[in-house]
Amino acid sequence: MQDGRTKTQANLWRITRGQRLRYLSATAATGVSSGFMLLAPLVGMYAIDVIVERDFDKGSPWLVDITRLFEQGDAFLVYLGVSALAGLLLASLSALFMYLRGRWSAMATEAIARRLRDALFHRLHHLPARFFDEADTGDLVQRCSSDVETVRVFLATNVVEIGRSILLITAMAPILFWRDARLAALSLCLMPFITVGAYLFFSLVKRQFKVADEAEGKLTAVLQENLTGIRVVRAFARDEHEIGRFATCNRAFRDHLYRLNRLEAMYWGISDFVSLGQISVVVIAAGIFLAQGTISVGELFAFLTLVSMAIWPVRRLGHVLADSGKAVISLKRINHILEAEVEPASRNPAPVHPRERADGDIVFDHVSADYQPGKPVVVDFSVHVPAGQTVGIVGAPGSGKSTLIRLLMRLYPVSDGRILIDGTDIRDVDGGWLRHQIGVVMQDPFLYSRSIAANLRVARPDADEAHLVEAAREAAIHDAIAEFPAGYEAPVGERGITLSGGQRQRLALARALLKNPPVLVLDDSLSAVDTNTERRILKALAQRRGRHTTIVIAHRLSSVKDADRILVLADGKLVQDGAHAVLAETPGPYQRLCEIQGALDESIRADVAGAVRLGRG
Repeated sequence: MQDGRTKTQANLWRITRGQRLRYLSATAATGVSSGFMLLAPLVGMYAIDVIVERDFDKGSPWLVDITRLFEQGDAFLVYLGVSALAGLLLASLSALFMYLRGRWSAMATEAIARRLRDALFHRLHHLPARFFDEADTGDLVQRCSSDVETVRVFLATNVVEIGRSILLITAMAPILFWRDARLAALSLCLMPFITVGAYLFFSLVKRQFKVADEAEGKLTAVLQENLTGIRVVRAFARDEHEIGRFATCNRAFRDHLYRLNRLEAMYWGISDFVSLGQISVVVIAAGIFLAQGTISVGELFAFLTLVSMAIWPVRRLGHVLADSGKAVISLKRINHILEAEVEPASRNPAPVHPRERADGDIVFDHVSADYQPGKPVVVDFSVHVPAGQTVGIVGAPGSGKSTLIRLLMRLYPVSDGRILIDGTDIRDVDGGWLRHQIGVVMQDPFLYSRSIAANLRVARPDADEAHLVEAAREAAIHDAIAEFPAGYEAPVGERGITLSGGQRQRLALARALLKNPPVLVLDDSLSAVDTNTERRILKALAQRRGRHTTIVIAHRLSSVKDADRILVLADGKLVQDGAHAVLAETPGPYQRLCEIQGALDESIRADVAGAVRLGRG
């Protein structure tokens, strides 16, 4: 617990680097403003005593000297006017320094909030894949938005407000005791109770805000998930179910916020009672002292004004502490990201820097890996893929095909063995360099909500239109793009929603081909295209044979049968390795797969032929 608090404080101190002088200046401006504000009741005190007593000896010597500069008219009225002008001047100076306080505080706060958002975004891009496997996207969005905003509000208003409250009480107490020690003691007698109540309120709010913030994170997660999968929801008529699910999370969030607001209402109600009680004590005691002649009417005015001025910041201290409690919780949630261990660029302090472009020679040397301890996904896998070779990988779902690619890209660590690229262990090279050598096309590729050209240039920002067209032609997507009114500048919508599944796969393939990587990986990336389009793509890839080390993961044998060799996986183990012609004649899982797909293709052809004859009849 202490360690977590220390980390939170350390992170808070770190993110304020470069802005602490501004906060110090803002606090100093607040102190000066409070000083001018405290002088105003004293001016009023002297003015009231002079007018009531009709005696300039009761007034401020400075204001009396200024009054004597004006000979004509009623001197007491002149003194009253001079006092009013002095009060206005003090109020103006106080307002000026409050403006400076607000400006400096805002400049520091916005700079810190921006730095915090940048730090979070940067950190998220350097965290390992396992972190995102266990995280909820909506909750991460909540931490990067709402939690940052909570910290920003706290830094913008409450950091300086704490300093203001301390300075105001520190400066006011001597003034009160200077005028009357008895009344000063009575004026401050309930302040400890307000302070203790504020601290207790802080403790309660801190716990409740944590629950409410987590409930909001769940609500955001449900909303984000539904907006992303809205078409799936509609397709399966799950509208009412998802609306009910959202309503449940929304109701829980409302209930937690209600409890939080109820605590705040309770605090304000009790603090109002105590504050009015404090003022009542001052009024009763001052009335008695006034009747006894031990204080003047002006002093009564000054005490009431100063106590009222002091009670507000002390009373607001509970609100400040509540906001600080919320900020502490938000900082802890933010720290979950900032303190998460980043993916190392290399296992060595000085990573190996191979030449700019790899040859593409890949070796899996007795590789084993798991996602959960005790449940291996890849077991003692050993294969050498020479540079320029085309390799197909087939196997049942869950056999470890895609895991091999994730291990190759170092998205997940190997638990045993090693993977080499051009003879160097991938753990010894820079991670960014390694992934730059590999172009991957996934079965469900991700596309940005930008134009087609912008999505293609993700792989190669400096590519001109000719390069885009060439890559699109090889991926058999150019003709489809040409049919769009805006051509390559046509937007694809969020996650490429305006394109069909096959078009998304082909666009992702074009993006990978535009990158022209030494290693090209197709992870079941032709599953959504028709057989004619698949044939065109494979023909284009065959013409590029030798330019890349190509790894094709597929369920359709037509995608891999022309590969130089085919690897067959079962339960994470390599069970067969050879060319299509050899494996198809060798008893084993590949031969059975050929028989199953052959029978399936024959059945489909028969169904199509029957449908054609029926149509003609």
